[in-house]
Amino acid sequence: MIEPVAVIGAGPFGLSTAAHLRARGIPVRVFGDPMVSWRDHMPAGMILKSTPAASSLDCPQRGHTLADYCDAAGVRRLVTDEDIIPVETFIGYGEWFQQKLVPELERVRVVSVDRHKAEGPAGFELKLDSGESLTARAVVVASGLSGLARLPAELAGAGADGPAGPVSHSSQHHDLTRFSGKELIVVGAGQSALETAALAAEAGARVRVVSRGRGRVAFGAPPWDQPKLRPESPFGRAWSLWALSYYPHPYRYLPAGIRHHLVRRVLGPLGAWWLRDRFQGRVQVREVAAVTGADTSDGAPVLTVRTHEGGTERLTADHVIAATGYRVDIAAMDFLGPGLRTRVAASRGAPVLGAGYVSSVPGLYFTGLPAAASYGPVMRFVCGTEFASPRLAGHLAAAHA
Repeated sequence: MIEPVAVIGAGPFGLSTAAHLRARGIPVRVFGDPMVSWRDHMPAGMILKSTPAASSLDCPQRGHTLADYCDAAGVRRLVTDEDIIPVETFIGYGEWFQQKLVPELERVRVVSVDRHKAEGPAGFELKLDSGESLTARAVVVASGLSGLARLPAELAGAGADGPAGPVSHSSQHHDLTRFSGKELIVVGAGQSALETAALAAEAGARVRVVSRGRGRVAFGAPPWDQPKLRPESPFGRAWSLWALSYYPHPYRYLPAGIRHHLVRRVLGPLGAWWLRDRFQGRVQVREVAAVTGADTSDGAPVLTVRTHEGGTERLTADHVIAATGYRVDIAAMDFLGPGLRTRVAASRGAPVLGAGYVSSVPGLYFTGLPAAASYGPVMRFVCGTEFASPRLAGHLAAAHA
């Protein structure tokens, strides 16, 4: 019996990878709750920053794009750069894609992954929270944002302990109506921070965005104001965006410092063009040189900031949301056994990947955000499945033929 390939995660990258493996006739078992990060860790009412052209899950079969889902679901077709995508529509699309192309999805959690200890071909032992143990010839880690939320050390001093505490991460809030009538500080200047602030303000909160740096709160140009003499990409018209979107092959050969810098800086922090009118006039912005610490007073959070004039200031609120993004760290992927984690070559916490998205451990692959440090910023977005999934599946098929 041929051992299956195990795919851990049922978000866009996990589902797309599984669809490509199944199309090649490779036995595959997929574990996870479909679209769980989008359903449980994104705010209700959110709109995707990406355009419809950048929001389809890649697969070998025709008829499974976002537009095809809209037709099947009887909702308005989303196809142009001016069409916005509600998160609820995108979740529905992902679940429809799963039902069509990955019907055997197993809604269980992988508790641990370790190298197979028996002699013979290399493989992996997996344990599930259902109690089952299995052997897989290869493992694809497509666990998305799970466990990667980044809370800066200077904010942790306020005793951040989840959404009920004084400080929390933006990924911990699906329903922002709980802040109605309250003072809220959102730390950050990217799309997550600005949209969280706008949604909370629309829910009745009094919101301030604390942005580190001058002029950091900015919004992209609408589609009709994009430069005309530059190539199109899923993210806008620019030569750099075009190269990073369609030619990520050479990215992993760049020096590590440049690769990590580009992953952080390309396409952010910047609010979507359609968010500007909902944000301005409803949300206050406080630009500071740095957030230097956080503590509590009578159970409420107090931020200490350094101003651009060189002084310090203490900002108070009922709650602070850190919209400070995500950081890939192999050490945070605790489902990977300690022995396995230490064998994965990493750069600043991110796995170093070779051709076909394979790590330094043969048979162990990473896709989605953990692959961004090796293949570029496109791996932060759904459209990255178009590049990653067929190459990963092809490499795995050849390596285990």
